[in-house]
Amino acid sequence: MTTHVWDYLREYENEHDDILDAVETVFGSGQLVLGRSVREFEAAFAAYHGARHCVGVDNGTNAIVLGLQAAGIGPGDEVITVSNTAAPTVVAIDAVGAVPVFVDVDESTYLMDLDQVDAAVTARTRCLLPVHLYGQCVALDRLEALAARHDLVILEDCAQAHGARHKGRIAGTTGKAAAFSFYPTKVLGAYGDGGAVITSDDEVHENLRRLRYYGMEDRYYVVRTPGHNSRLDEVQAEILRRKLGRLDDYIAGRRAIARRYAEGLGDTDLVLPVSAPGNEHVYYVYVVRHPERDAILEAIKAYDIVLNISYPWPVHTMAGFAHLGYAEGSLPVTERLARQIFSLPMYPGLSPDTQDKVIDALREVLAGL
Repeated sequence: MTTHVWDYLREYENEHDDILDAVETVFGSGQLVLGRSVREFEAAFAAYHGARHCVGVDNGTNAIVLGLQAAGIGPGDEVITVSNTAAPTVVAIDAVGAVPVFVDVDESTYLMDLDQVDAAVTARTRCLLPVHLYGQCVALDRLEALAARHDLVILEDCAQAHGARHKGRIAGTTGKAAAFSFYPTKVLGAYGDGGAVITSDDEVHENLRRLRYYGMEDRYYVVRTPGHNSRLDEVQAEILRRKLGRLDDYIAGRRAIARRYAEGLGDTDLVLPVSAPGNEHVYYVYVVRHPERDAILEAIKAYDIVLNISYPWPVHTMAGFAHLGYAEGSLPVTERLARQIFSLPMYPGLSPDTQDKVIDALREVLAGL
């Protein structure tokens, strides 16, 4: 059987009855859109983070779009972020008419290099959009200090960091708002698309509720534009509400898998993930590095293992963002990492036998290089 980076079937087998009961609960409720399940999930997700509010939306990309708009970020405003991320982070900035401004990343953690932020700030800079990448946080205390120094809004991209912490502070609670994705692969994943924005700012919260529902406050009456049809699906909300109670268990499972990889591969020349000081990593993906990355990925196919690259193309090198004017070599660390990184299987249902298969295959491939 082919081994992939992610698989949900074992988890589904374990949670089958609860997932189907969630579907039955919604279908029998008499309300299929923005009903009780969305409201209860929003309340529970806000409470998990110690935030005042949560607004469920249809996906993680729109969580960033609406988060930016609700915080007053729009056309011409500069948003400092990173290129070492999934493209939707930057697509969302572009969607509100703002201008992405990239800084490079730290070579060991792959997170935003906060030492470069001061030099990137201009008179047009309005927002810091850090990406808590691969399952760990950008240093939240330093981020907060930078934002205060330059009077900037912080919108955290927490799509890959559900439950991650820095010095005890949970991801998503430092800035004006934080965007989450519940795409099925995520640490807290739905059985389809889903997203949310959390905030403790009452004005941002009210803006979010209007923005996700056409800009309406009452049915049929638009009070704010641009509005969106960006509602979290009721079935996905009910599934997420139930899975939220298991989130800490999912995280514990991911950490156990990470420890097993470290034990099995720690004496090889793979560069294994580094948890930054003060961080509690949740290992959304387990990203390793090697200068012979492409040869490794090709050779490991013979073992019926298919691995992944997160991400093979830095956003600033993509044709769709050529208008931003970043030349090759402008973000040297990001570009070098993109040629070396790849991801190993990481999900709570990963069996020890399957993980051993990956470890043993990698050791054989590395020995043959």
